This record gives sequence, structure tokens and C-alpha cells, in this order.
Amino acid sequence: MSFVVWMTGFSGSGKTTIAKWLEEHYKDKGRQVEVLDGDEIRENLSPGLGFSQEERTAHNKRVIYLAKMLSRNNVIVIVSLISPYKKVRDEARDALPKFMEVHVDCPLEVCMDRDVKGLYAKAKAGEIKKMTGLSDTYEAPESPELIVATHNETIAESAQKILKKSMELGFEE
Repeated sequence: MSFVVWMTGFSGSGKTTIAKWLEEHYKDKGRQVEVLDGDEIRENLSPGLGFSQEERTAHNKRVIYLAKMLSRNNVIVIVSLISPYKKVRDEARDALPKFMEVHVDCPLEVCMDRDVKGLYAKAKAGEIKKMTGLSDTYEAPESPELIVATHNETIAESAQKILKKSMELGFEE
């Protein structure tokens, strides 16, 4: 049985780390699973796209398309994508029948302290013009299936909440 876990949140909130934890969990259970990481997709399928609203939307729509293709082939899809716009996440929800939106909630200040990729430092220095949460919009989910708070819980705790919710939704046995 396939389904899509769509994780949204600021850069540095923990989306990719949770996605990798879930990927290993499902692989250990012998399940087909793919992680669609926003940075990897951008690098390999969207290298020419910038970070304007239109370009972010185009990038997100490519991820929706890939998730749809994979899920219809019985692959569990874990999306790790800032996906800052509600409209595009709603499009994903409409396009993907077994869809769970997870808000990886972490205060911007904590994400800036983590700054794993150095993006916030570059944004403060003026090298990045459209930084989600600073100089560009992030529309937090209004009613996601789940919220995980990575500033208050471990990656394993967040991932376990996602597993539990996927069972509650009937996506898993």
C-alpha cells in the first residue's frame, strides 16, 4: 500500500533528517520507499529555477508529479520540501489520494541557529534575496494531519508520530 508523507517547514527544521529516518524504517520492513528531497530535486530536475513564487511553484509541481508517479507504483513517498505556499500544498493533497501533510514546526530562530546549510547566514549577508521566513512568505499549514515540533522532540520521536498517524489514517497495517 502506498501513500505520501508531505513534510513542510522552514529550512533547518528537520524535514530531511526525519525523511531519512523514515526511509530506513520502511526499507528495514522490506517496503519500497523513495524520499523526494527538495534540494536534490532542485539540483537534478530544476537546476535553472530560482526562488521566485512562480519558480518555487513550478519546482513543487514537479515534486507532486514525481510523488504521483511513484505512489501509483506502490512506493511509499516521503517528501521533504519547504513548500511555503498553501495553494501548492492543496494541489498536492488533491493530486495524491493517500496524502498526509506534516508540518515540521520549528521556530525560525532555532532553524537559524542550526543553519545546517549556511543559508540563513547567506540571506543575512544579502547573498540570498528570497529566503523563506525572512524575506519571503511561509504559509504555515492551517490543518495538517500532523504537527511535529523538532525543537522539543527527537528525530525518532517525530518519526514515530508520523508512523502512528499513518496507521491511524489507515495507510498502513
